[in-house]
Amino acid sequence: MKKQKLLSNAEIASFCRQTALILQAGITPAEGMDILIHDTIDSAGRELLQSIGDSCREGNYFHQALDATGVFPNYVVKLTALGEESGNLDSVLLSLAQYYEREENISESIRSAVTYPLIMIAMMFVVILVLIVKVLPIFKQVFIQLGTEMSSLAESLLRIGGTLSNYSIVLTVLLALIIGVCFVFYKTPAGRKKIRQLLCRFPLTKGFYDKMAAGRFASGMYLAFTSGMDTYQSLDMIAQIVENDDMENKIELCKQEIEQHSDLPEALSKAQIFSNLYSRMVAVGFRSGSIDTVMKQISQNYENETDKQISRIISIIEPTLVILLSLIVGVILLSVLLPLMGIMSSIG
Repeated sequence: MKKQKLLSNAEIASFCRQTALILQAGITPAEGMDILIHDTIDSAGRELLQSIGDSCREGNYFHQALDATGVFPNYVVKLTALGEESGNLDSVLLSLAQYYEREENISESIRSAVTYPLIMIAMMFVVILVLIVKVLPIFKQVFIQLGTEMSSLAESLLRIGGTLSNYSIVLTVLLALIIGVCFVFYKTPAGRKKIRQLLCRFPLTKGFYDKMAAGRFASGMYLAFTSGMDTYQSLDMIAQIVENDDMENKIELCKQEIEQHSDLPEALSKAQIFSNLYSRMVAVGFRSGSIDTVMKQISQNYENETDKQISRIISIIEPTLVILLSLIVGVILLSVLLPLMGIMSSIG
């Protein structure tokens, strides 16, 4: 089978949920893959399922079949292995499906939050460009016929418009090249990592990404506990999926505290992974033996908080961009209309 790229969050969630349903019905993974093949239209997907099924029929464990494809994250493979060892593979796959569905929802929310401002900025750019390249020269001719000059601001904008018009081809090619480079940079794992690191440090987005990392940590811990993984091994694996340098450092500090014989709630509190409220919830859950339930609740709370924060950001950005566009267009038009109105009134 040819090498494929890693599956998306939505694809992993769909695969895990369908496989969990098949296992709950008492069907073996090998037979289950044959069932899924009949419902799959995409040729690459059919090839992937066929590879997993063939590997299982050869006597390999399900997690080994997933690992051999090279398209599943290490996190999925390891938790699947633990699910097979503990005999609750269907529950683990269902939890994985829920985890990656949440990840996909967060990613979709972020894309929506970014897409609208980009469209608004592009519209602003086009409107302003039309004004200074097409509209201002018309007003220039009017002022010439009236025997007067435009305001200094309008003259400056007119010169900028003339320059843009003269070098329009070069500027268009340059802009297309910049957009192409940015697109390719975003599509590479290293590029996405650099962008993510920048956003994690940017003051306006740092709080959002910190909450998202804390939610991923809680969700990962819930999955690890329900799969039977020990605490130290769980922290090692979760450090690979939080995608946040600050959280990775906190997890490392948490591991050091555990090595010094601190219990998990105490280590989490000292590492400041959660807020005081959530740290106390973990302590209560740890003492009552329901820490997995507490971690699930915390992850859901963080998910709700990130959704609300994205909504707040969008609600601020939308009117801000509209106001900014109105002000810019208004200033440009007033720079020519006010002098023109003064001339017309003096003539009258």
